[in-house]
Amino acid sequence: MDAGPKPDAPSCARNREPILRVLREHFADRSRVLEIGSGTGQHAVFIAARLPQLVWQCSDRAENLPGIRAWLDEAQLPNTPAPIELDVASAWPGGRFDAVFSANTLHIMSWTEVECMFRQLTDSLTGDAKLAIYGAFNYEGRFTSDSNAAFDAELRRRAAHQGLRDFEAVDALAKRAGLLLAEDIAMPSNNRLLVWRRGP
Repeated sequence: MDAGPKPDAPSCARNREPILRVLREHFADRSRVLEIGSGTGQHAVFIAARLPQLVWQCSDRAENLPGIRAWLDEAQLPNTPAPIELDVASAWPGGRFDAVFSANTLHIMSWTEVECMFRQLTDSLTGDAKLAIYGAFNYEGRFTSDSNAAFDAELRRRAAHQGLRDFEAVDALAKRAGLLLAEDIAMPSNNRLLVWRRGP
C-alpha cells in the first residue's frame, strides 16, 4: 500500500547533525532505542543510517504514522522496524529499551502529558537506560533568548496547553523516574540536548 507523500520538517535538516554528534557518544553502547514523537520520521532515517548498531523504534500518534512510514519505506533500513502507535497518556508498547530519544515534543504536549511520559518511562527502560531530549527550555523560569520567548508566545497562541518547559521542572520528573542528569548540552538556535541516565 502506498504510504503517501513524505512530510517534511525543515528544522530536522538544521538540527540533525548536531543531534547526531551527541548521540554518537551517548548511544554508542546502546542497542534498542524508542523515539517518542517521531513526527515526520526524518530524524529516524538520518540517525539510524549512521548508527547501524541501534534498532530505532519510531512511535507517534496514529495520524502521524503514515508520514513516518513513507520515510522508512523509502530508506529501507534494516534497523528501523515499522512505527508503532504511542500516545504518552495511554497504553505503552511492551518490552524495554536501553535508550529513549525525543525531539521538539515537550513543548507541544500538555504538562499533564509530560508528567505521564516520565511516569510511563519507569516501566519501559532497562536498568542502565539513557534518555535524550532535544528542544528549547527555560532556566530558572526565564527565557534564554528573545527568539525562544517569541517561540513560546507562538506556541501559546496556537494552543493554550503548549509552551516551553522549565528545565528544573523536567529534571525533577526525571529524578522521580530514577534518572540522573548526565549532560546538558547547548545546541544551535538556543536549543538544548538533555541526557539522563538510569541507575546509581
